[in-house]
Amino acid sequence: MARKRKQDTEPGLFSETELQQTAPHDAHELYNFIFEACNIIRGPVSQDNFKDYITPLLYYKRISDVYDEETQAALDYSGGDEEYASLPEMHRFEIPEGCHWNDIRQRSENLGAAIVGAMRKIELANPDTLYGVLSIFSAQKWTDKSVLSDGKIRDLIEHMSKRKLGNNDYPADLMGDAYEILLKKFADDSKAKAGEFYTPRSVVKLLVNILDPQPGETVYDPACGSGGMLIEAVHHMHNDDLCCGSIFGQEKNVTNQAIAKMNLFLHGATDFNIMQGDTLREPKILQGGQLATFDCVIANPPFALTDWGAKEWDTDNYQRNWWGNPGDGCGDYAWIEHMVRSMKPCNGRLAVVMPQGVLFRGQGKEPEIRKNMVESGLVEAVVTLGEKLFYGTGLSPCFLILRQTMPADHSNHILMIDGSKIFTPKRAQNILEPKDIDRLYQLYADYKDVEDYAAVVSLDDIRAKDYLLSPSSYIHYHEDEVEPYEVVHKRFLDAYNEMKRCEATFKQLMKVS
Repeated sequence: MARKRKQDTEPGLFSETELQQTAPHDAHELYNFIFEACNIIRGPVSQDNFKDYITPLLYYKRISDVYDEETQAALDYSGGDEEYASLPEMHRFEIPEGCHWNDIRQRSENLGAAIVGAMRKIELANPDTLYGVLSIFSAQKWTDKSVLSDGKIRDLIEHMSKRKLGNNDYPADLMGDAYEILLKKFADDSKAKAGEFYTPRSVVKLLVNILDPQPGETVYDPACGSGGMLIEAVHHMHNDDLCCGSIFGQEKNVTNQAIAKMNLFLHGATDFNIMQGDTLREPKILQGGQLATFDCVIANPPFALTDWGAKEWDTDNYQRNWWGNPGDGCGDYAWIEHMVRSMKPCNGRLAVVMPQGVLFRGQGKEPEIRKNMVESGLVEAVVTLGEKLFYGTGLSPCFLILRQTMPADHSNHILMIDGSKIFTPKRAQNILEPKDIDRLYQLYADYKDVEDYAAVVSLDDIRAKDYLLSPSSYIHYHEDEVEPYEVVHKRFLDAYNEMKRCEATFKQLMKVS
């Protein structure tokens, strides 16, 4: 008999601070348990590939355990009626016969093939929700016994079987936070490749706070990676019921798209649309044959993409080239143009992370595009960040805030913030602690000149500097007053003479004694 899971009733997501106050031990304890699974396969599997094994297995176990909880709840309610407990209405996901975790646990050989087969059947049984979530992970990796023997996979299965991972044991917010810790660990281990799927949570929190999405508003990330920005938006809206159906993303990397779906599910999101594909060449989230538009657009797209589709951009069906074609050498401004076209006409706003080169580079059409962007009147703020905050790049990033409708006192001005010194240094990777996030956010919210940190600059001033957008070119920095040579020389002579006088007095005292 097929198995299905019903809609979970799960508590609202905790904020990061609330998590630390209520159950920090549980989240890290769960992370440690999951990471021990990584240690089981360490050696045969490189750390760069841990997520390809642990991520689908974690989600598969979660689905099975929540199904068991729902079955037991239905049995308790019905007085032990097994037929009632198996009704589709009692379950959220269908688990075909023979595909439950416990079924795989009973197998004695060809375990990799059994896991792959079960995950594929679960996907096929749930096409509206799970398509591309489990089977996207390489079947070849799971079935290659020269990498993972049946014995190793058995050890992995038995380790994961030591704990129940259902909602009664770990609610979605806690499960999701433990998974986020795991993703960060994967990023720590893989470094250069990590930027494809992991944006520091502190940076994400800052951008979401600035955009301030409200329940009922739509949020879109065109380069969503592991889904961190979308998850933070759900957190920000306190997991309100109005979030359902309002979360959208697209991701080129098929593995990262699957991780994004899993991550959203594990954080309790239940109705979202994450598409797989090349956003610049083939945007997938459309409405009436045109780009869909959203209240909040947020992204940390890949920096300095080459061969991103400049030729097609000249005749783009969605008119995203309205400021110009940046050329195949660098796709940074193509992402910005796409995101601007994805904003709703009245209330739309966007936050995008970029390399600082977009603020001043003179290559190709970029100066013209930058000029057109400034003259559009949509740019509200430019913020530079400190070094070594992001994985996989030595560049110091920045982010831009654009709005379709500006507050009256922001029109014809751009807020420039130099946040390059606002971070907490660490040995390997600098971080933004809560105090750093608060400081940067306050500089944005205050919208005023602050010596060394911020300046509100008129468009005329920017035109005068040939549309340069580097905050350091506009902010007033404190300089110690340089005293004239004559004053310094006199102070030196006075001090020298005082020293000679004291020396003479000391010698006189020595003679007397």
